[in-house]
Amino acid sequence: MAVTYQWRGAFTNAEVNALHAEAFETRVFDESEWNWAELVHRHSLGWVVARDGAELAGFVNVLWDGLVHAWLQDVMVAIKARGQGIGTELVRHARAGAKAAGCEYLPRGLRGPPERFLLRRVRVHPAKAGLITLA
Repeated sequence: MAVTYQWRGAFTNAEVNALHAEAFETRVFDESEWNWAELVHRHSLGWVVARDGAELAGFVNVLWDGLVHAWLQDVMVAIKARGQGIGTELVRHARAGAKAAGCEYLPRGLRGPPERFLLRRVRVHPAKAGLITLA
C-alpha cells in the first residue's frame, strides 16, 4: 500500500506515544503523561502524519516562533517503515506546510534537499547528561 502524508493530519496520542518510544528508544508514555494532541494544537505551527494504510508510519512536529521562523522536532519513522524514504517525505511535507503558512525562514538544513537534513541525527547520551553529538 502507498504511504500517504497529511499536513496537520489526525492521530491518536497512543499511536504517537508508541512511535516516539520506538524512535527514541524510551518507554511508552500514556496520554496523561504526554498528550501530543493537546501539545501540538497549543504550541505547533503544524505536523505531518505519514500513514501506511491505517497504520502510523511516521510523524514530524513543526514548531515556530509565531511569526516567520519554523523548525522541526521529533522526526519519527516506524522501524518497519524505515528505508523507504518516509523521513525524507516527512521533511518535504513539513517544509511545504511551513512555507504555505507564511514562514519565510527555515534552518539552513531545511533549505536544501530533505535528504541532507536527515543525514544529521542528534543523539543525546543519557549517561553523559548534557552531551549532544551529531552522528
